[in-house]
Parts: sequence; structure tokens; C-alpha cells
Amino acid sequence: MIESEIEISEDLVRDLLREQHPDLAELPIREVAGGWGNQMWRLGDELAVRMQRMDTSPDLQLKERRWLPTLASRLPLPIPVPLRDGAPSERFPKIWTVMTWVEGTPLDHGSITRGDHAAETLSGFLRALHVEAPADAPTASDFGAHPKDCTDGFEHFFQDVAPADLADEIREVWGEAVAAPGWEGPPVWVHGDLHPANVVVADGTLAGVVDFGALVAGDPAWDLAAAWLLLPAGGASRFFNSYAQADEAAVRRARGLAAMRSLFLMAMGQAGDRGLPGGKPNWGPAGRSALDRVLKGL
Repeated sequence: MIESEIEISEDLVRDLLREQHPDLAELPIREVAGGWGNQMWRLGDELAVRMQRMDTSPDLQLKERRWLPTLASRLPLPIPVPLRDGAPSERFPKIWTVMTWVEGTPLDHGSITRGDHAAETLSGFLRALHVEAPADAPTASDFGAHPKDCTDGFEHFFQDVAPADLADEIREVWGEAVAAPGWEGPPVWVHGDLHPANVVVADGTLAGVVDFGALVAGDPAWDLAAAWLLLPAGGASRFFNSYAQADEAAVRRARGLAAMRSLFLMAMGQAGDRGLPGGKPNWGPAGRSALDRVLKGL
């Protein structure tokens, strides 16, 4: 077991609830598959317990506790809302949070069949999210940054998994993103990590957005990359027409970031195929199909 990993069982979750939130302790508890930095447990029909697992710092959950209640009230899709705080204890020396459960199937285990509806839904969600963030909003040097500040990450994934026959095309897309003018507006709220495991679908379309650990004030292009990462072929064009707030430079940055994020998904899939910790075998095909959409443009 890795040093920062703690074995989390149903009995542990129930004991923690009995100690700190006894009114919730007798609700049914069941583990949610997946998760790496945090492990999720369903609590009854409407709640979930988010347990800090591999994350070595509580900062991501603390950020969600601080900002998600405020954001949720004006977003058109459900997001997890923290309701109860779990404090570190002798039984479990990390933080945990009771949150609302967002109903749906994670896109990495589902599909979008109503592409136009999903494109309109995603654009509406991001228009509502992408407003000027307050002065005390979190910032970061990775998520939310200009692509030119992310070249090390791109090169890492490129060298690992870029198909040789597509290498020149991928570099061209990335080069255009790096050369694009930066975001000139005020820093806006950015989810930062919109990939297929962080959205849920129902009835063939987007039904919710989860995992705001990367939430940051920065360049909206990080979220606009989701037009290629999440939507079926042809969806990016419909998305940008509906979003209607992205200039040419933003689209170039977003497309380059989508290429990098596609390679990330492929790398996670490769790790899963090799049985490595944290690997996700089903992310590989999702990343490759997203990369194909990126290279086809809008």
C-alpha cells in the first residue's frame, strides 16, 4: 500500500458518520467505483461521502467546500454541493465531506447520443460558469494557464503516447495554441478538468458536472477544450456557435489544450492496460477518439 493511501471500508465510513454526523449514520452506504485522489461512497439516495484518499493535501476538498455552494445556485446543471464537513480523527487522519449526489452515468462509462442537445447544454453551463471570479478565488500555474506555460506537460504525454503517424498534426495544433494571444479578460471561474469521468450523462445528453478539485480563476479555454473531449463528432462547431463568447485565439488555445488532454486520457488508458496504479483502461479509447476529433478541427 502506498504511504498516502488509507484503506477505506464501509465500516469505516459508517463509524465516522456515527462519530461526527450520527443522524446520517444509518443510511445505506455503498462504494462508487473509480476515484483516485478521493474515494466516493453513496449515502442513501441523495448524498455521497467524499473521502480524501491519495491526495496528500486537503486543499482540493477545502476549495470545493468554500466555493461550490456559491456556484451551484447559478449553474444550469447539477453539481455536487458540500453539506457536512468531516474532520480528521484518530480513525481517519484526513478530511472528508458529505455532498449531494449528482445522478447519472459517468461519460467514460456511458455515451452521448443527443449530440446537438449536449452541445447546447455544455455551452449553457460554461456561459453561466465563466464569469469574473472574485479576488480571493483560487489560482494555479497549471490548470487555467496559457498553453505556452504547459509545454512540459504536453511533451510528457506526447512522448508517451502520441501515434507516430499523427505526430506532425498534433504538434501543429499545439504550436498554434502556444502562439495564440492569451486571455485578455479578467480571470473567470474555470472547472479546469472537464474530461469524460468528470461529467455524467442521462437520456443521451449531459446531466451533471462533478469533481471540481481543479476549480480555478483563469483562462476559459481550459473548459472550452471540452467541446472536443466530451462531445461527439461535429459537436464542437455546434458548441462554439452556441457559446458565442470565444474569439479565434480562444479556440486555438482550447484546441491545443484538447490535444494535450486527449493525450493525457490515452496515457491513463495505457497505464490501465499495464495494470499500473491509477490507470483507467477505458480512458484510452476515449482519448483516442477525442484526439481524432481535435485533429479534424471544428
